[in-house]
This record gives sequence, C-alpha cells and structure tokens, in this order.
Amino acid sequence: MVDVDNAIMKFDDFPFYSYSRYLKETYGTSAYRVAVDAGFSCPNRNSDRTGGCSYCDELGSMAVYHRGQEADLAYGGSLSLQKQIESVKSASVCYKPTMEERKIRIKEQLENSIQFIKRRYGTEYLLLYFQAFSNTYAPVTELKEVYDYSLSLAPFKELIISTRPDSLSIAVVRLLASYKKAGLDVWVELGLQSSNNRTLKRIKRGHTSGDFIKAYELPAGFGIKTTVHLIFGLPGEGHREIMESVDFVARLEPEGVKIHNLHVPIGTELFSEYLMGELTVPSGYRHLDYTIEAIERLPASTVIHRLTCDTPSHRLGAPRTFFKKGTFYNLLTREMAARGTRQGRLYGNS
Repeated sequence: MVDVDNAIMKFDDFPFYSYSRYLKETYGTSAYRVAVDAGFSCPNRNSDRTGGCSYCDELGSMAVYHRGQEADLAYGGSLSLQKQIESVKSASVCYKPTMEERKIRIKEQLENSIQFIKRRYGTEYLLLYFQAFSNTYAPVTELKEVYDYSLSLAPFKELIISTRPDSLSIAVVRLLASYKKAGLDVWVELGLQSSNNRTLKRIKRGHTSGDFIKAYELPAGFGIKTTVHLIFGLPGEGHREIMESVDFVARLEPEGVKIHNLHVPIGTELFSEYLMGELTVPSGYRHLDYTIEAIERLPASTVIHRLTCDTPSHRLGAPRTFFKKGTFYNLLTREMAARGTRQGRLYGNS
C-alpha cells in the first residue's frame, strides 16, 4: 500500500477520469454544483414519505447544507439527533407545499447555498443540481415551472436532474432537451444501484434492470448526458455480483458513473437488518479494491463523479469507521498508480 501523504498528482497523471478534471477541462476554471430540494417525492414512497428503498431515510439524498440545523451537526454543532429528525419530519413529511411555497423554499435554498459555496470553495461557475428524491416525479407542466423558476435565480451553466428509471418519460426528456437547446449542458442522474434483479427486489427498488435500460435509452436520443449510480456492498452481493453490475453499466458507455459504498442510515429498514446481524458492510479497504477494479472495467471516457457515500456521521448506523472522502480519493489514486493500472484497462474483457 502506498503512502497517502505523498504530493497531490496532476490531472494528467490521474489513472481515472475524475469529475474535477472534467469540470476543469470543460470550463477552464472552478465550477460547483448547487444542490436544491424542490419538494419532490418518489414513486417508490408513500404519500407520507415512508416506504421506499430499504436504505433510504426520510431525507433522501438531500445535501447536508439543506438540512436546517443538521448542517451545524455536520460541521461541529451540538443539536440532538432526535430533535433534528423531528424537525425534518414535521417540515417535509406530512405536508405538501403549494407551488408558491416551493418557490420561496427554492429561493432561500439557492441564495444560502450559493453564499456557502462561494465562501467555502470560491467557485466561478454554478451548476444547478436537483438532488433530493426523484426530480422528474410530477406532471411536465409542474416540472417546467420548477425548473424555469430555479434557473432564473442565478446564471447556471448546467441543469442536473437526479431521478429513477420509473420516473423518466419521453415527455420529461423532451422538456429537458429544451434546456439543452437553450444553451445549457443537461445531465440526468439515473439510479440503478445493481443490475441484479434479485438484489433490486431485496432492497425494494421498485424497478428491474430491464426498466433501467428502457429509461437509460431515452436521454441519449436527445444528446442528454447520463450518470449512472451504483452501490457496492448491497445485501447478498459480493465481488461477483458487483462486477456484473459494473460490466452491465460499462457496456452502455455512460457519460458518467457515481460509485457509493453502502451506507446504512439510522432508522431505515436496512439498519434493522444490520442490527439483527443479517447484513455486513464492506470495510474501507474492501471498497477500495472494489472501486479500483470497477474503474478498470469502465470505459476511459466515462467521468467518475463519485467514489464514496457521505451520509453525516450522526445519522449513520454503518459503517461506523471509514476513510474521509478526500483520504479515500488520494489513497485510490496512489494505489492505482502503484499497481500500474488505469481506467479502462479491463474494459471489454468481460
């Protein structure tokens, strides 16, 4: 194993196509995603936001800086977890806001987020990212009103929509294509997690790998870029199943891939399985090996957007110990260099 304290490598030396490299090549300067929770739900959840995938809690994938006082916890605050959970539930679970209320919430989020991002990262270009839950799960007229309003609040360079295979239609894709025609770069982030239908049923995803393929083909027909999400370490999956999913995705040659190590938030169905000893979670070094081989199997042109998950520690049931995101990134980069390997080395061999 190589020393993680060695100097940072230059972009040209990276053994994989990182998202930071992609942004630098595309914009020539810093660019950063501004995540927004626009109040969408998910076709896989009940009207009160219960149900859904077995690993998903009531906050979905909401960015930490949109979780109210929880953000203080993530950056060293002391609010009790129970009070924060109660606050989030009362604010977002039992009440569906009107469009005007949603616009007020979106405006507040974007103003606060842009201030936070510019102060913390000094970014020059902003990318609008609809992140929490399924951001195409609404009538097209409603989607257009939400997207149009959000885009009007800042000079965004990109529109990025996170969603599910069962919430992406040709009508929605045509709407997204209209923003591309207007000059925005448009991405769809599409959750697959695993290509194994037994696993998808076990974690209650509510779709099959065949459903994913049908949805994946829609944006490509309009020149819209797609990022595929995968989770390593799902129940019942080991090396073979994980690499089968990676090869499944590699054959599609997507523009981007996000890799997540399995995180088990407190209070989820998966957390109950973990407490009962029915589930183990891969260690940091096991995830490192999985990720290196996955990168080797992916096309060299696919942008690697993410390597790990980042659920705040005070809501995380497992794993309790794991590398910090930056440490893992540097360790993987140097380990790949030490092994003399690179992205795409095994692409097409399976």
